[in-house]
Amino acid sequence: MTTSTVTSVEERRRQFFRWAPYALLVVATVLALAAADRITPRPLAVLVALLTATLALQLWWTRRERAFAASEPPAPDTPGVVSIPGAPGPASVTYFVLRTALGFALTWVSPFYAVFACVGYFDAVSLLPPRPAYARAGLLAVALMLGGSQSGGLPPRSAVQWAAFGGLFALNAALALGLAHLGGREIERAATLARTNARLEQALTENAALQAQLLVQAREAGVADERRRLAAEIHDTIAQGLTGVIAQLQVVSMTTDPEVARVHLGRAADLARHSLGEARRSVQNLSPVALEHDTLPEALKKTVAAWTERTGITARFTVTGTEHPLHDEIAATLLRIAQEALANAERHSGAARAGVTLSYMGDEITLDVRDDGHGFDPAAVPARSRAGGFGLDGMRARAERLAGTVTVETAPGEGTAVCARVPLGTP
Repeated sequence: MTTSTVTSVEERRRQFFRWAPYALLVVATVLALAAADRITPRPLAVLVALLTATLALQLWWTRRERAFAASEPPAPDTPGVVSIPGAPGPASVTYFVLRTALGFALTWVSPFYAVFACVGYFDAVSLLPPRPAYARAGLLAVALMLGGSQSGGLPPRSAVQWAAFGGLFALNAALALGLAHLGGREIERAATLARTNARLEQALTENAALQAQLLVQAREAGVADERRRLAAEIHDTIAQGLTGVIAQLQVVSMTTDPEVARVHLGRAADLARHSLGEARRSVQNLSPVALEHDTLPEALKKTVAAWTERTGITARFTVTGTEHPLHDEIAATLLRIAQEALANAERHSGAARAGVTLSYMGDEITLDVRDDGHGFDPAAVPARSRAGGFGLDGMRARAERLAGTVTVETAPGEGTAVCARVPLGTP
């Protein structure tokens, strides 16, 4: 329910319990006076006195209830609970007890006043203290008045009337207590539901906070991943290109042959232009330039040939399995791993020969880069990588983004083999 709906329902309840006793008292009086010559043996003065006392009590309670309602905000609406301002308390208990006593006296004068007395069925739970015994006592008192009225008036005048009174009282008491019990169960269920809703709202609030935290962490992880990507791309493009340019310039500085110098200067210029283009593509998160017009096998073949020409190391490229199109990210990852592995072989291995094999193996693709260099101790690599390198760690990070792996088999004096495996369906 919305707040406005709850307020409207609560106000209608107040209006009913404010004015219903007056209306029922008037109806009962009209019926009693209409049948006074047949079933009302009590003096009229007694009836007038009782009506005056009842009306005074009702006016006092109405003024008190309205004053309390004006000074207090409406209580939250709970299904099955009648909200009466200021109740239960000493004043409400006094009002219920006096009204019940006057109702009993009026029913004694005329059984038609049970019409007025039945209002106790509706507000006994709200006016009396919350202990079940008090509510049951109030409901039994009302059932007593209704049983007497329905059996022909109080006191019963014959054995038959006494029997009818006993049966009707039992019936009214059973109905009142049964309905009160069901109402209490409804109230308990409503209270349980309210507590569950409160816990659910708390959980939703906590989940919203957790979701916001996860979003922040995801953004931070995305930023960190992009930084790692750019660092790896810079390492694989600019750093390798500059290394090649420096190597070509060193040859130029040591030669006296103008033709040799011209060839190496041309290579240095080509490497510089290629590295610049790769750097721009890395910033724009584009595929390597070698894959712009070629498939991965073609790009690897050209990369191996260019590497052989530049380094003088004999290298051969081989493709096994049935070739088929690859996702751009898989092709770019394997090309970068091959370039890094060849760059490592050039800088560190002292190899005379190298081999690159691309194998299509059903649901995965494998890249192997081998050399016959002097190898190295793998246990020494992590410390160097943590110091700031992007070599082996960079290759592994690239493969892991695609749920792949990179393994290195090497030992001092035994060469090096780098194997990258990537599932074909990962991207």
